[in-house]
Amino acid sequence: MNKVITDGLELMPPPFSDGLDVWSSGDGTPGSDTYAGAGGGVFVPADQDFAGALEIVKGTSVTQLRYMGETAILPGCYLRVTARVKCLSGALPDVRIAGWPGRAGGAELTGVTTTGPSVSLTSYGQVFEVSAIIGTGQRNGVDMVWADANYGHIGLDFTGPNGAVVRVDDIQIEDITGAFLRDMLGIVDVRDYGAVGDGVTDDAAAFEAADRDAGGREVVVTAGTYFLGDHVTFQSQVRFEGTVVMGEEHRLIFQKNFDFETYADAFGNEETAFRKAFQALLNFSDHESLDLGGRRIALSAPVDMQAAVNNRTEFAVRRVIRNGQLEAIAGPAWEDDVMVAQATYSNNDPLILSNVANIAAIRPGSLVTGNGVGREVYVTRVDVAGGRITLSNQLFDAQGTQAFTFTRFKYLLDFSGFDKLSDLILDHMEFRCDGVSSGVLMPERGLLMQYLDCWFNRPKDRAITSHGSACQGMIIDRCNFESNEVNIPSQNRTSLCFNTNKNDVKVRNNRSAQFRYFGVMNGTGNMISGNHWFNGDNEAAGVRVGGLILTNPSPVTTVTGNYIDNNFIEWTNEHDATPDVSGYSFSGLSITNNIFMCINVTPAFRWFVIKPYGPGHYINGLNVQGNIFRTFGADIERVEDVDTTFATLNNNRARNIIFSGNSFHGVDQQTRNPYIDVHVQNTEDQTWVIDSGNYLPFGGETRVIDQVVPVYAIRNAADTAVFANPYTVQERGSSQGEFHVVWPEPVRGQVRFSVRMDNPAD
Repeated sequence: MNKVITDGLELMPPPFSDGLDVWSSGDGTPGSDTYAGAGGGVFVPADQDFAGALEIVKGTSVTQLRYMGETAILPGCYLRVTARVKCLSGALPDVRIAGWPGRAGGAELTGVTTTGPSVSLTSYGQVFEVSAIIGTGQRNGVDMVWADANYGHIGLDFTGPNGAVVRVDDIQIEDITGAFLRDMLGIVDVRDYGAVGDGVTDDAAAFEAADRDAGGREVVVTAGTYFLGDHVTFQSQVRFEGTVVMGEEHRLIFQKNFDFETYADAFGNEETAFRKAFQALLNFSDHESLDLGGRRIALSAPVDMQAAVNNRTEFAVRRVIRNGQLEAIAGPAWEDDVMVAQATYSNNDPLILSNVANIAAIRPGSLVTGNGVGREVYVTRVDVAGGRITLSNQLFDAQGTQAFTFTRFKYLLDFSGFDKLSDLILDHMEFRCDGVSSGVLMPERGLLMQYLDCWFNRPKDRAITSHGSACQGMIIDRCNFESNEVNIPSQNRTSLCFNTNKNDVKVRNNRSAQFRYFGVMNGTGNMISGNHWFNGDNEAAGVRVGGLILTNPSPVTTVTGNYIDNNFIEWTNEHDATPDVSGYSFSGLSITNNIFMCINVTPAFRWFVIKPYGPGHYINGLNVQGNIFRTFGADIERVEDVDTTFATLNNNRARNIIFSGNSFHGVDQQTRNPYIDVHVQNTEDQTWVIDSGNYLPFGGETRVIDQVVPVYAIRNAADTAVFANPYTVQERGSSQGEFHVVWPEPVRGQVRFSVRMDNPAD
């Protein structure tokens, strides 16, 4: 900015050769003495150093020289006043730029500095230059701050001893506002501190120096490519016009504007920017979250989150990544890695595969499949030197040596490189897998990872995978899962929303549509509530598979208030190397107040299936209450069943089962425990045979008769009331689904009974 150029402002005083009547020996105001009238000065037309000069004899303590014209002082305008002087004889004086500041109406502006730095004339005949800067703002380098001045009478002061004869060249006044422009706008340019921006020279020190001197101003990284060979931290606001390049081991941290937009501007590449921002998030305690600003970040390959941080394999301080969209761009980097390798499994070391062939090619996070391998078993850790693989769960029937298949899915965010990562929250994130990638692979270990209000759009294989224990305390709240397998029959799908291996998981208020499984869960202390998972298809008399798979026989879990749509809850012990019965068997599950619905399924469909993987198992604690079971298009036979593929349940040991208060619509055979009904005996008989009519769940036996109460008077053949009490005999009939009521004599009548298939007292 230059007012001389932009506004035609006239700043330069006339040369001395034009006459001395405009040059005052006083303060320069109208009426003050001039060098033309009062003497003390003379114009010298020829001088070996000056084209024309004013010669003055210093005769007072402060000999003044002022231009009597009004030099405009404008807001935001900075003037540099320069003069060249020399001493010819006499005592050597000092010289300085000086002026008289005036306000509108001609009054003097008082209380401001009116002189610049003083320069001593130390030799005769030598030309000295003296200068000062006048302006309206308090800026570094401004000598005379005249904030409220409208004009000034500007010139020189000579101080020191009298008697000197000095000559003064024509005084120069120029607009140098441009030199203060960045300071006026609150800007510091890294190039002013030595940054080169050629992509080769290490500019890290220049960046740090600019930040140190910013003093609250904004640091600007002007156009160029800046190589940073070390860590750089900006404590000031920073803006990028150019870009930076730096090694993965070096960190770029913004303390004022820690957001994705700044990193995207800094690196000029969204993928690099995201990695560097996450690196800073885990190395910088002043910010707890990385806000992606609603940006869509296109990823050409999985993001190895631990490699991005580089200096940490463990982290346990709350951090949040929020408000953004990650999208997989199709390419070979997303193709699954599949390896078939022989390995040995022993029940004595149930989480280990040993003597693994080609082990160096197998990565943590790989899904393990093979004979005797349950669902969602992953490689947790790989010991290449020892030829051993640690598994996320035990195998139910894999004793010996066989070939296993290891499939490594590719995830938008891959945290598997962390040994331990806790308290990480993904909030309002959209994972656009688009059938190209999976969503998130969790770290090996950790606590309290949370997914809040996230969208998982068409994951190719998995939305969320836990290959170790980092799912401990995991929370999945208010997330939406959209399948990539909508047009595939339900039994042919392969994708799922999430799996867990450890305890205390909360899955709440989520929606899932048309995956194979909603969740495969091991561990205990889980809460599944308020979710809607729909796994149906458009097939006539369609096959349905389990939607929620519980693989711990004692899960201590509640399934409450969910909408379970065209799939079922499957309860197994498939993650047990010794699946024969031990301990309390199947226990600790509460299924209450859910909506169960299905459309156009086969009559054999069931909403709740128990599948024991070894003999001797029984139910020892199950609560199924307040649920609504409803079919559309076709009725089903009943709501519960036992899958006997591997073993049956031992109903003779059933304990503590409640199956009551449920509502049945389109279900041929209701299920109750206890089963309460009325038996009518129309002909006299001493032994009344009462059939439980398949009301008891899981093909249960009539193990406990809670009560038998006559409805009316019991009568014998003589139509005489009989007041004797009967006794009962349970577990009668070929399937032990009957019980007997035995009277002292043949009688007829009605009794209300309550029968159970379990023993609630045990």
